[in-house]
Amino acid sequence: MVKKVAKVMTRICPARIRIRPAGGFRDRGFTFTELIIAIVIMGLFLGLVMPNLLDLLKRGTFRSQVQDLLSTMQMAVDTAASSSGRYEVIIDLDEQKYLLREITSSDLSQVLDEEIITEQYLGNNCWISYVMFDDYDFTDNGQAKFRAGRVGWQYGGKIVLLDEDDQSYSIVVNRMDGVVRLERDDVTLMVPKAKEDVFF
Repeated sequence: MVKKVAKVMTRICPARIRIRPAGGFRDRGFTFTELIIAIVIMGLFLGLVMPNLLDLLKRGTFRSQVQDLLSTMQMAVDTAASSSGRYEVIIDLDEQKYLLREITSSDLSQVLDEEIITEQYLGNNCWISYVMFDDYDFTDNGQAKFRAGRVGWQYGGKIVLLDEDDQSYSIVVNRMDGVVRLERDDVTLMVPKAKEDVFF
């Protein structure tokens, strides 16, 4: 019966349809279509996983950690300038971390959980060496605090960081114009002059 149907179908459409008797199929591997479908599915899977993996790898790099700190500093001064709030970036040299908070209490020594906007630990390839303010106050341990209000930074200064090769970089906080910038090397800090040093 199957052979008769196959002969009839071959006469009707000999080039397109070929019916084989039961048990006549041999296992020859993947067809081209199956291979393309498998590649497309794997590509979709990699497309979903890759951004998360790249973001995880990127987060560990020195450049991305410095950029995050720089962005946090700039966010503090920009937000303070556009609102009536006061903000503080606390650099913890012992813990090698920093946090941004909105100051809501008159007790500046206590950081409330609801005040914290962001808190980040630095990785092994990024190290805060020391912080110097523009009044020559220097610290290489404990905490250093940069406060920003509507008129800008209370103090300027620099945060000196080291990468995995001990190359120095400076995040410079300029209290005159509120700009925070990254400089290569341990830069000389521009400090405001005392009244007696100004001739006019």
